[in-house]
Amino acid sequence: MRNWLTTVQYTTEKVLTLRKRKKLRQKQKQQAKHPVLDWLEAFIWAAGVVLLINQYLFQAYQIPSGSMIDTLLIKDHIFVNKIIFGPELIPGKIKIPSVFKPERNDVMIFENPTYISRGPTFDILQRVLYMLTLSLVDIDKDENGNPKPHFLIKRAAAVSGDSIRFREGEVQIKPPGFENWLDESLFLEISGLPDRTRRMVNPSDYSPIRASAYIDAYRNVGIEANEKLIITASASPGSSGDMFAWMKYRNEALYSINPHETRYGNLWRKFQTGWYIPPGYLMPLGDNRDNSKDGRYFGPVSLDKVLGKAMFKYWPLDRVGKIE
Repeated sequence: MRNWLTTVQYTTEKVLTLRKRKKLRQKQKQQAKHPVLDWLEAFIWAAGVVLLINQYLFQAYQIPSGSMIDTLLIKDHIFVNKIIFGPELIPGKIKIPSVFKPERNDVMIFENPTYISRGPTFDILQRVLYMLTLSLVDIDKDENGNPKPHFLIKRAAAVSGDSIRFREGEVQIKPPGFENWLDESLFLEISGLPDRTRRMVNPSDYSPIRASAYIDAYRNVGIEANEKLIITASASPGSSGDMFAWMKYRNEALYSINPHETRYGNLWRKFQTGWYIPPGYLMPLGDNRDNSKDGRYFGPVSLDKVLGKAMFKYWPLDRVGKIE
């Protein structure tokens, strides 16, 4: 019995001694480490945690334009839920599948289909710095020093199976199984969804917008516009009032002048008939309809390009709240 107790005591003392020596060595190693190196290790560890959270869970994002007013204002800082639709394994590369898909009226962030990349190395560096600084540093600038729209944030106005078209700035939707077009406001009311859209162009503005577009088309082919058209156009807010409608009217005029030019006819028909949203796609639109470069200009967006769902505004403090 005494031998057994002696053995246990000896083993315990040895283990405790070894642990004490190990801790002493670690402490001496820590004290011998240069303070700068110690700080650098802590920074790298913290940066790694931030990157993992931003890449796979929640990413900070800063609103760059007024296309989502009043839902989101310029320079609002928000968190985007990236895990819900499947995060990317590597920034800009392979995406993990998810059982969840964006739903109608969701506010989501997606890759800009019109963005011209400067190469995979730059893209990854830009996204890493953007995530590390919680959206404060963006090295991807245009010639004027403004951030390039690598990502866009819009609302899912139409989903797979819908048809969507535009009439003087107003959206009309024909869901699967419907024979008639429904105004978006009525459709949202029937669906029990809130209507967050904002319009700045009045219905009375479309006559001068049309006249302005026709005059531009006439000048393009060397035709002088009549005085009535010029007077009507003088009250126009110009293409900035509703660029999409202005482009539609311009192609309409060019097609009527040159019916043999199929490109004008094809463009006009696209504006006139709208889009069918195929499986695996959605149509993103800005809430501020008259100041948004969205799906009207580049068409439906693949669900594979949707990076996350906008969840929460965290800055400025008077704007803190859930995004709906």
